[in-house]
Amino acid sequence: MLRAVTEPAADQPTRSVAVLTHIHRREAIEAAARCIAGLTARGIVSRVPAEDLAQLGELLAGCAVQELDQSAADTDCELAVVFGGDGTILRAAEWAVPRDVPLLGVNLGHVGFLAEAESHELDQVVTAVVTRSYSVEERMTVQVTVRDRPRSENGQTVWSSFAVNEVSLEKGSRERMLEVLVAVDDRPLHRWGCDGVLVATPTGSTAYAFSAGGPVIWPGVEALLVVPLQAHALFARPMVLGPTSDITIQPLVSYDNRGVVWCDGRRSVDIVGGMEVEVLRSEHRLRLARLSMAPFTDRLVRKFDLRVEGWRGAAEARTP
Repeated sequence: MLRAVTEPAADQPTRSVAVLTHIHRREAIEAAARCIAGLTARGIVSRVPAEDLAQLGELLAGCAVQELDQSAADTDCELAVVFGGDGTILRAAEWAVPRDVPLLGVNLGHVGFLAEAESHELDQVVTAVVTRSYSVEERMTVQVTVRDRPRSENGQTVWSSFAVNEVSLEKGSRERMLEVLVAVDDRPLHRWGCDGVLVATPTGSTAYAFSAGGPVIWPGVEALLVVPLQAHALFARPMVLGPTSDITIQPLVSYDNRGVVWCDGRRSVDIVGGMEVEVLRSEHRLRLARLSMAPFTDRLVRKFDLRVEGWRGAAEARTP
């Protein structure tokens, strides 16, 4: 049962909140429907993407719901509530980041590092949205530009996007390594034969970069993380660079040197030798709504289920 909250005064403008859902998880659909019903009872309109509306269907009977126009450049939504795991939040970020809309994630996935609340905390989520009792944390994102040839050779942009977690350049052929030259601030750094190279944000340091052997970077640190993927080289360590660094990755011109650029594992483009991938800090920020001021250390321990009692504490716990 949702707790009662004082409804907004009749003379106040109608408030609207975007609601995005992992439409292939029944528990996410049901939680989203409950949230929308709770918001409707408080006079808040929910904006829902068309594909999500089709799945929610009859669960929204009697609710104040409108279709979310994801193609519009602007929005009057004050917040986006997302039901799912990190993948669903990254999907929501594609719409929210360019429009500076804060995201409030409700975890119905596995780790859910970007999520703020768990599914059993739905009552608190609705209350926080209604009363605006949340803070907004801002994190850096990156902008990626793919050119048909290096910028120094007057290369033209053929594709661009942004990433919340990471930009990865990965080999296009399983049986071949990708030959790349990495440069920082227009100065060559290293040439690698590898499976790929990724550039991650501090937010993404606990995602793909972490599984590839990169360090965890606290969200408050403004930095870029470069991680070679299975590089055949003596020097292939992850590197933490300054936030204003200009990183370029150039697949070398050679036979069948093909690759794929991925942004957050969701948007991609194929490239070939001689092209250039540039990664910079983006002017847009990821805005995450937070319900508590718990430090990142606590989140890291909880999400990764880290042992904190130590071997001495464990031994003492076994002592009768």
